[in-house]
Amino acid sequence: MTRPFTAARARNEGFAALLASHPQVDLVQFLDGDCELIAGWIETAVRFLQDHPDVAAVCGRRRERWPDRSIYNRLCDIEWNTPSGEARAFGGDVLIRAEALRVAGGYREDLIAGEEPELCVRLRAANWKVWRIDRDMTWHDAAMLRWSQWWRRSVRAGHAFAEGAALHGRPPERHFVTETRRALLWGAVLPLLLLALTLAWPPAAWLWLVYPLQWARVALKLRRARQEVPALQAAFFLQGRFAEAIGALRFWWGRLSSHRSALIEYK
Repeated sequence: MTRPFTAARARNEGFAALLASHPQVDLVQFLDGDCELIAGWIETAVRFLQDHPDVAAVCGRRRERWPDRSIYNRLCDIEWNTPSGEARAFGGDVLIRAEALRVAGGYREDLIAGEEPELCVRLRAANWKVWRIDRDMTWHDAAMLRWSQWWRRSVRAGHAFAEGAALHGRPPERHFVTETRRALLWGAVLPLLLLALTLAWPPAAWLWLVYPLQWARVALKLRRARQEVPALQAAFFLQGRFAEAIGALRFWWGRLSSHRSALIEYK
C-alpha cells in the first residue's frame, strides 16, 4: 500500500494473479465490488466473442437492484441503459479477451476514475472493437441516498473527463473533449461571466435565464428520446455541470501543482 490505490491497479493485480495461476485463460470477466453477475450472462457473452473475433470486449445491461430507494439510484439505472451495438466504452463489468488486455498494457493505474473508457481508446488503437449486447449482465447497488453522494460522483466524473481529454484529446479520438468543455462552459465560465456582468450592471441579471432555458431544451430533447423522467434528468444534468467543472478544475490544479488527486469516493 505504499503505492497509491486505484480501482485500475486492483484490476491489474487481479488479472496478474489470475494469469499466474491459469496462464492458459482466454477470457476474463471483470466485476465491480458492488455488482453481482446475472445468471446466463457468461455463456451469452462467451458465445458472442467466439462469433466475433474482431471484438476485444463485450458488456451488457447493468441494472440497479433498488432503483426505487432514491432518485439517485433511479438516475443510475437510466444511465446504464445505453444502446446496444458497437460501443465507445465499457464500465467496470466486462468480459474481455486476456490477450487483448495484456497487449494493451492493462488498465492505467494512475487514473482515479475513467480507467475503463481510457483502456477502450487503446484497444481501438490496436484495431479492436468494443460491443454492448442487449442482455442483462449484472445487478448493481449504487447505494446513493443523499444529494451529497450524487454530487461527489459528479465531481469524480468531471475529473475523469478532464484527465481523459488531457491524455487522448487529440484527433481522431477527441476523448472526453466535448464532456470537459461542456462542464467548464456551463459550470464555471458562464456563471462567472454572468456574475461579473450582473455586478457591473444589475439589469444584466436577466441573462441568468439561460439556465432555465437550457433545462427546458435538454428536457424536451430527452422527452423526444422517450426517457423516463426527462424534466428531472435535465435538472440533474444541469446541476451536474457545476460539480463536473469542480472536478475538471481539480484535475488541472493538481497537474499544475504536481499534486496527485486522491480517490473521490461517494459511498
